Amino acid sequence: MVLENKLGITNSADLAKEEERISKTKAVKLFESGYLDNLEAGKFESLSEIHKYLFDDIYSFAGEIRTVNIAKGGFRFAPVIYLKSALEYIDCMPQSNFDEIIEKYIEMNVAHPFREGNGRSTRIWLDLILKKEIKKVVDWSKIDKEDYLLAMERSPIRDVEIKTLLQNALTLDVNNREVYMKGIDASYNYEGYNSFKSSDLSNK
Repeated sequence: MVLENKLGITNSADLAKEEERISKTKAVKLFESGYLDNLEAGKFESLSEIHKYLFDDIYSFAGEIRTVNIAKGGFRFAPVIYLKSALEYIDCMPQSNFDEIIEKYIEMNVAHPFREGNGRSTRIWLDLILKKEIKKVVDWSKIDKEDYLLAMERSPIRDVEIKTLLQNALTLDVNNREVYMKGIDASYNYEGYNSFKSSDLSNK
């Protein structure tokens, strides 16, 4: 199954490739424009703005809360019926220190508010909170991608792994574009088309 898109692409591999190219180009503009500095760190509204900026040229649903239930393997992300209340809860979660920020990040990942593009937009959102609250960001080049994916999959039950990985990769180099762009790498995602095409759930 290929997501309906503004590009008219009907092949999943072609769409994934074009999505990565466009979203990375938009991510550079997002960083260089100073637009991120005007967003309120830790709020879903800011995440929605980031998602819309990255994916508006590709998907009509950019920035909008998903209307279908989705799962990855045996894990189901927040059901649509509870998604809005989950996002309201996340907005109110504390974010004054590293542990609180990562716990908030984990909850947003479980919510998985968008139909596609959650990983890239949420990592930018995470760095925005870290930058504001503790004056650091994640240097994603220091994190093994497989370790990250496994730690994120286990994080709703055991968050010590993802906290350790991210804490060891923190940097004070908060305005480095190369550090920022490493988090946009699609290979950090586990929400892609191949993962979900047989796992989509009808909204009942």
